[in-house]
Amino acid sequence: MLFLFLALFAALLALPVRSDGSLRILAIGDSLTAGYGLEQGDGLVPQLQRWLDANGAAAVEVVNMGASGDTTAGGRARLDWVLTDGADAVILALGANDMLRGIEPTESRGNLDAMLATLNARGLPVLLIGMEAPRNYGPGYKDAFDAIYPELAGKYGTLLDSHFLAGLVDEPTLFQDDGLHPNAAGVAMMVDRLGPIVLDLIARVER
Repeated sequence: MLFLFLALFAALLALPVRSDGSLRILAIGDSLTAGYGLEQGDGLVPQLQRWLDANGAAAVEVVNMGASGDTTAGGRARLDWVLTDGADAVILALGANDMLRGIEPTESRGNLDAMLATLNARGLPVLLIGMEAPRNYGPGYKDAFDAIYPELAGKYGTLLDSHFLAGLVDEPTLFQDDGLHPNAAGVAMMVDRLGPIVLDLIARVER
């Protein structure tokens, strides 16, 4: 564990930086990324930023590109615009709204595949964050939807967190009143799980 920490720390020190001294990670997602319903500072991006600052990655800026209600089709449509100001790495967390709307998994897969192809062509390392469909969607839909993320991660060699809400779904006290969006405590749990993976993402930035 100590060796892994030292290796990651050394990689961080060797990373290229922008003129303002920071690497730029774009967090592209929906309301779960945007921080819907939370006080400023309690959302995923600001909590992740504080986690990185406290864990040896202070020279990294996480930019919130979450859009509440966004689907994989919406993310695909706005990807070029999102990348306009540049990026060194990307966190891609889309698909929850596709699932809630019952969009065919083949359509969601196609949109994510196209986004990952674009990011891969630009040489940007990616952390792909997935979702899992509830069982009441039926086994066919669930199996097809859940398979999207590990299969695309394998195809493009991205880092993967297979379920954005892992560890939270059976804990209603970690959600806001709508039962869909984590509260500040729930987001903190997400960040504790995602933080080390984001350190791996940072280490993949070309040096």
